[in-house]
Amino acid sequence: MRVLYESQRAMREIRNQALQRGTVAVLDVGTTKIACLIIEFRGAKRQNEDPELRSLAFQSDFGIIGASTTQSRGIDMGEIRSMRDAESAIRNALQAAQRMARTRVDHVIICFSGASQKSHGLGAQIKIEDTVVSEQEIGRVLATCDMPDDDDGYDVLHAQPVNFSLDHRSGLTDPRGQVGHTLSVDMHMLTVDGTLVQTLLNCIKRCDLEVAGLASSAYMSGIAALVEDEQELGAACIDMGGGTTALSVFMRKHMIFADCVPIGGNSLTNDISLGLNIGLAQAERIKALHGGVHLTGIDDREIIDIGAEPGDWNNYRRSVSRSELFGIMRPRVEEIFEEVKARLDGAGFDHLPSQQIVLTGAGSQVPGLDLVASRILGYQVRLGRPMRIAGLPQSATGPGFSAVIGLSLFAACPQDEWWDFGMPSDRNSPLSVTRMVKWFRDNW
Repeated sequence: MRVLYESQRAMREIRNQALQRGTVAVLDVGTTKIACLIIEFRGAKRQNEDPELRSLAFQSDFGIIGASTTQSRGIDMGEIRSMRDAESAIRNALQAAQRMARTRVDHVIICFSGASQKSHGLGAQIKIEDTVVSEQEIGRVLATCDMPDDDDGYDVLHAQPVNFSLDHRSGLTDPRGQVGHTLSVDMHMLTVDGTLVQTLLNCIKRCDLEVAGLASSAYMSGIAALVEDEQELGAACIDMGGGTTALSVFMRKHMIFADCVPIGGNSLTNDISLGLNIGLAQAERIKALHGGVHLTGIDDREIIDIGAEPGDWNNYRRSVSRSELFGIMRPRVEEIFEEVKARLDGAGFDHLPSQQIVLTGAGSQVPGLDLVASRILGYQVRLGRPMRIAGLPQSATGPGFSAVIGLSLFAACPQDEWWDFGMPSDRNSPLSVTRMVKWFRDNW
């Protein structure tokens, strides 16, 4: 796991340099679309201010000056299948955003789904040498955490301390400067397939860009779509994309679990195409205009004209009822949520004090999806839209942009992670992610 660990530390330094320059690009590399935003940190221009004040400005005073979306190519289920096609799509998205912003950007922060993500809950405890908790002591307790030993070929994408305990006091978010004798930590670690990540990094380098950060789309969507109370009390975010359905669980404003189901909105389109014997483009249009999964009394009487093969319009025009279309779509939707339920149950989601679920992503706009999700998952479900950012165009405010908007917030104000404390990375022995869930259940 050491390669990406060291890369993450280097990328954090690159990010800080980009903020000093005032602009950075964020890129959501998805299966169906590639979304790019260019962020301007207006605080970077305040050269006469105290450095600490400028740092605070980075976190609050920023806006979007460029935005673009292009159809994704060469990417399937979040993984690059054709380097040339993926490079071309990324270049198109970035160049369009740069034209809108009227500036050139050399640094980019990326989020992606897929890559066989695995969540781990780690923990450790140390004796404090001088009774006062310093940043070095935090680095030392994080270094003591047992590392998963079943992740050969996997690299660390996120590693965040979610709870500190000092002697008998638990629930501390930042123990620095406090007095005690025994320091404990619970940390969430998300690992990904290293070869797939390196392929993505090579693709970005071919676009003449320097990577200033990597993030999980599941994490970014949760940051954008969950309100503050949901992140604090416990909630799950389900981001339904084209090739994958990403899910993340938050508690006390930290992500404590993430996973990815390799089924998304494209599977619905394929099912419609096969079920109605029509092309994918027409199937996508019918899904967008007439699709749904919750039957009503009038759906049997609503007829959808699906046309005919070229040249046979007058003799072979076909039509289906909306209820027949629903019958094609519903089994796939149920399969997705059954997979999501299995992963949430395995993470111990039912032990959290609050079990709110938020649906977001482009695929979440299918009518009736929240009702089916609530029935299968057994929890309260709402549809979520990402929060607004200054300068964001109206076309980029829908649920399909949750990940890239969350990435903008992450770029402006990232949480402290493993590599921010200068700790070594060679440790072994696995622990279950349910360790953190157990702590929340016992101490909330």
